[in-house]
Amino acid sequence: MKADLVVKNIDNLITLKGPSRARTKEEMREIGLIKNGIVAINGDKIIYVGEGELPADIEIDENTLFLDGKGKTVTPGLVDSHTHLVHGGSREHELAMKLNGAKYLDILEAGGGIHSTVSATRKASFDELYRKAKKSLDIMLGYGVTTVEAKSGYGLDDFDTEIKQMGIAKKLDEDHPVDVVSTFMAAHAIPSKYKDNPKEFINIIISEMIPEVAKRNLAKFCDVFCEKGVFTVEESKKILEAGLSHGLLAKVHADEIESLGGAELAAEVGCVSADHLVAASDKGIKMMAEKGVIANLLPATSFNLQANKFAKARKMIEEGVAVSLSTDYNPGSCPTENMQLVMSFASIIMKLTPEEVITAATINGAASLKLEEKIGSIEIGKKADLVIFDAPNLNYIIYHFGINHTDKVVKNGKVVFEKSKHISC
Repeated sequence: MKADLVVKNIDNLITLKGPSRARTKEEMREIGLIKNGIVAINGDKIIYVGEGELPADIEIDENTLFLDGKGKTVTPGLVDSHTHLVHGGSREHELAMKLNGAKYLDILEAGGGIHSTVSATRKASFDELYRKAKKSLDIMLGYGVTTVEAKSGYGLDDFDTEIKQMGIAKKLDEDHPVDVVSTFMAAHAIPSKYKDNPKEFINIIISEMIPEVAKRNLAKFCDVFCEKGVFTVEESKKILEAGLSHGLLAKVHADEIESLGGAELAAEVGCVSADHLVAASDKGIKMMAEKGVIANLLPATSFNLQANKFAKARKMIEEGVAVSLSTDYNPGSCPTENMQLVMSFASIIMKLTPEEVITAATINGAASLKLEEKIGSIEIGKKADLVIFDAPNLNYIIYHFGINHTDKVVKNGKVVFEKSKHISC
């Protein structure tokens, strides 16, 4: 077979070779490291992974593109499996409120937070939202992200806005090098007009919105914000089960602020992932391990909210929960697209080893999007999504934090980002 692209002389090739599923416990430290590695690609697929030179059965010619990995670390493309990519406006005006001691739920209760973004998203046109989201996707790609999940949830009871958000995610998936996976999340907050009667809004989500989302094939997942002052465990269960009945896989914003029983709900319903989990109970963590629910952790959100509480990542791993990592990019609680910063936070603050971090940001992230058969590791037959980091080893990427280590990004077998072409002298 002919190689269209070859990355050779790689000082540290991190393959994540192993079972095509989320990794747990000690598996999260098994990163499939190859010294002096080489990767060959044909079209959008990986055709060879090894050490040294290419074998004789891999053909090359004058059209084969060679990239030199000397002094570099190569990993699978990063997977950002929890974002609120498509939204209008921004909320920097809330910074002063936070500095004066206002908590997340206080801002929400005062009509800010999600409600502010809902208003801005409803007012923005399709093209305006598309351009804003594309700009963020460009930034994410530059940090090495090749697959992103994008939630709706800034239309709420305005179903046209929810559809607009999911439509933008779908178009970006078609237009942009980064793959975009869509999640339906009208259950992001209770609209003001349903504050005294949330059951009516929940019935609209279940009986009208979910069937239409499924019919139009607008989303792969259904998500709900299960939290004090938002949706109860019982309400969340009804919404997620309605989604499942229409073929939408379940995710849940669980136990972010209060220990409400979201982790237990995720296990009971069979969610692919439970996200945030800052206040998850020990019982909930054990149940997630038993049911194979992935813990999608968002340390940059905890950092930005300055609540001095982070998810118990070490305990989760010890209990056998597979852990993934995401930015939670959104305009309020986590306005950053920097996945590499999230990786550093996960290690420095939550005490994950660099090996556990890269596992969480690649194959486990892929599994939290049910894409582990296609992406998340550098193995023959998988999609050719690679990041070439200008870093001598994995530890350096984590240790030297707050900067962008990306040298090049290969997506579907094509070089789609080069750092040298994004620096003006």
